[in-house]
Amino acid sequence: MADWPRYGKISGPIVMIGFGSIGRGTLPLIERHFEYDPERFVVIDPSDTDKKLLDERGIRFIQKAVTKKNYRKLLKPLLTEGGGQGFCVNLSVDTSSLDIMKLCREIGALYIDTVVEPWLGFYFDARTDNASRTNYALRETVRTEKKKNPGGTTAVSCCGANPGMVSWFVKQALVNLAKDMKVKFAEPDTGDRAGWAKLMKKLGVKGVHIAERDTQRTKKPKPMDVFWNTWSVEGFISEGLQPAELGWGTHEKWMPKNARKQKKGPKCAIFLEQPGANTRVRTWCPTPGAQYGFLVTHNESVSIADYFTMRDKKGKVTFRPTCHYAYHPCNDAVLSLHEMFGAAGKAQPVQHVLDENELVDGIDELGVLLYGHKKNAYWYGSQLSVEETRKIAPYQNATGLQVTSAVLAGMVWALENPQAGIVEADEMDYRRCLEVQMPYLGPVKGYYTDWTPLDGRPGLFEEDIDKKDPWQFRNILVR
Repeated sequence: MADWPRYGKISGPIVMIGFGSIGRGTLPLIERHFEYDPERFVVIDPSDTDKKLLDERGIRFIQKAVTKKNYRKLLKPLLTEGGGQGFCVNLSVDTSSLDIMKLCREIGALYIDTVVEPWLGFYFDARTDNASRTNYALRETVRTEKKKNPGGTTAVSCCGANPGMVSWFVKQALVNLAKDMKVKFAEPDTGDRAGWAKLMKKLGVKGVHIAERDTQRTKKPKPMDVFWNTWSVEGFISEGLQPAELGWGTHEKWMPKNARKQKKGPKCAIFLEQPGANTRVRTWCPTPGAQYGFLVTHNESVSIADYFTMRDKKGKVTFRPTCHYAYHPCNDAVLSLHEMFGAAGKAQPVQHVLDENELVDGIDELGVLLYGHKKNAYWYGSQLSVEETRKIAPYQNATGLQVTSAVLAGMVWALENPQAGIVEADEMDYRRCLEVQMPYLGPVKGYYTDWTPLDGRPGLFEEDIDKKDPWQFRNILVR
């Protein structure tokens, strides 16, 4: 695409918090698709590793960590300088999404992030219980703020590849599935949660895996005592050491002994008393077929289960899908995890995000696996290669572009809907968001499969499985 579309004008300052792998990749997309005042574009990060990219463009850089003590004093002047409506693009770690979001809405600035991030220290606070360390608990803080202060300036919560893009994939997959099954339906409006839940139930979908396989390979082998990943190592370690967590469906008959229910809010998710990055599940992706994935906690596991919940007039839940991440990262990240957990959970001293120049080939195959219906299972998603990524966007690998293009779509939606209040990806117009994002996703396809978690089992060893219902979590969890 030689002539990239301009989606709108950002009339006020742009403040990007964080300039790691995702910040670097988002920068050229903002340049391509928006009109803005470059003199009021500011990037804040404690590290100046990639400051040269900003210097080349004349973009102001502030080398500083955004903290609980300084965020208001630091951000408010930057977001209001020169008038217009500012836009805060929060792509950092260890900064409270909720506090920064509240500040932005207070001063009328648009806001977007890719995760409900807490202040530094939250993930590893031994004084708190595991229920409080879940993404369910973090999400509830944002939901509470939304209830207290409905409407107002738009703040887009959790809008990356996942969480974010995958919520749009779920809706598109449901529409595709309904058409293929020749089920008569009227597509629900964006805000019709009950209508979408009714459609999912009507189609017989029991659950959703966010099923991902990253096959990007490095030119050189990973050395010892180094954690390599294709996106933020800090972010992956933090979420990987949170409890394994999943939206809990109404079809489930069995629960692990170390599973715990939430006591407040919609109670749409459970967590396990074990780290997600050390918890394996069975899943399926088009390229490898059957595979193991890690049950790493993500906001979409909770938000999708919550969004597609049906209740009766008394408020009792009558339908809800199980939903969780099933992530097979690149092989170097898998090896890095094994080393870390083998060292009693102590992270390697060197942490590195693999850039597009260090990778020789491979794709990030990220999609949603809708299972349990009459056609068994349907995977729909992006199969973006690092080779194609190099051609269409600089400063990132395939994993990064799936995230940054979702940030772009979220920013476009926010500009077009500036008074929508606090929203998650599930509540946004999925067609518009995918329209913006599609040019950056490589092949986006759907695949049906006959695979179930019972395939090849019990094999040579006796297993505690449910042979009557293949799609029970009992059969999916690797025990």
